[in-house]
Amino acid sequence: MEFALGCMGPLMGDFTDYRSEHDTLMTDIELIKIADRCGIKYAWANEHHGLTRYSHLSASEVFIPYALAQTERIHVGSGIWPLNPTANHPYRLAERVAMVDHLSLGRFEFGTGRGAGSWEVATFGLEPSQTRENWDEVIWEFKKMWSSGDPRMGGGKPYSFEGKSFSVPPRNVIPKPLGGPDTHPPMWVAVGNLPTFEKAGRHGIGALGFGFIVAGMDGMRPYVEKYKQAIEKAEPVGRFINDNFALFTTILCMEDGREARRQMVRAGLNKMLSLVYLYHDTFAHPEGVNIWPDVDPTPTLEQIDELIESQFLICGDPDEVAEQLQPYADMGVDQIGFQLPMDLPAEVAAESLRVFGEKVVPRFDTDPVHRTLRMRYGAMADKIAADRNLAATPFDSSSTR
Repeated sequence: MEFALGCMGPLMGDFTDYRSEHDTLMTDIELIKIADRCGIKYAWANEHHGLTRYSHLSASEVFIPYALAQTERIHVGSGIWPLNPTANHPYRLAERVAMVDHLSLGRFEFGTGRGAGSWEVATFGLEPSQTRENWDEVIWEFKKMWSSGDPRMGGGKPYSFEGKSFSVPPRNVIPKPLGGPDTHPPMWVAVGNLPTFEKAGRHGIGALGFGFIVAGMDGMRPYVEKYKQAIEKAEPVGRFINDNFALFTTILCMEDGREARRQMVRAGLNKMLSLVYLYHDTFAHPEGVNIWPDVDPTPTLEQIDELIESQFLICGDPDEVAEQLQPYADMGVDQIGFQLPMDLPAEVAAESLRVFGEKVVPRFDTDPVHRTLRMRYGAMADKIAADRNLAATPFDSSSTR
């Protein structure tokens, strides 16, 4: 089981000047650099628009290349780039994905989705029902765009499309992904309900799930099973199948387990939940959780222990955290993505990440090569992991199936 850091530029505390926005964005960059050094293989950069306090990371297409340029091994993904042409034209996304693929030597992960809810998608004049139709239409077009040819480059017909959500006249999409038109970065989709997990598997792409959808192993198991059953019979939208079930949760790991719990008490968990259900209004709203600006009381230490026991969050010393993670590995979860508590002081977040990377990650992640690299390159993955420049050699990812 691999691990990923989630970044979204949160700003939970009261602020009186806009230095706080700068500080939270740069803190996320520093945390990605720490994750890179301590063996965490992935970082996911959210993209949200107008979600005050919850996420001030809006232009992830700028943030992601900046983070990749300052790291060596970690993969950085778009978590997510919505496939709504009024906000992200598919042709521009195809160009952007290929460009970041080149500049990172294959360390970019292409996460897609519909958007965070009616609050956010309305920014671009959309209804939530439109976003499903958009995703279903657009997701199939990237392989075609990346493999479109140009006679001057020894290829075939240029790409063109006339659909419901967008159209493109005959054009050659350039650059092609790193390694040519027969390969591309791993593809993912953010998922929030059981049918979408099944769709992700059926389409042969990674699933980015969220732990607050359900709590506990019994609630999560059907999601994992549905995805794994579907991906065995996948009709992939890309050149290869990216068999990866990722689950995002909250993790706080410190040398002293009681101190980890004390930090969790003051880390703004109640604020985060109130904002989740304000902005992500397509998620089912659980009873007893207030919506911003009404915020639940700060949890007590006893309540933090109850949340750990109910598998709503992961918190404690390295041994405790490893014990809490083991059921996910046993269930077949491929990647645990985690958001550090949003109101955590930067120095505490950095220390927690270091302790987790050094003392927990090696117990679960024993393969030095990224799982997505193996999906993309098959038997060539070890060589490319050892020398990233080999990724520029023409390659057909379809051969890995």
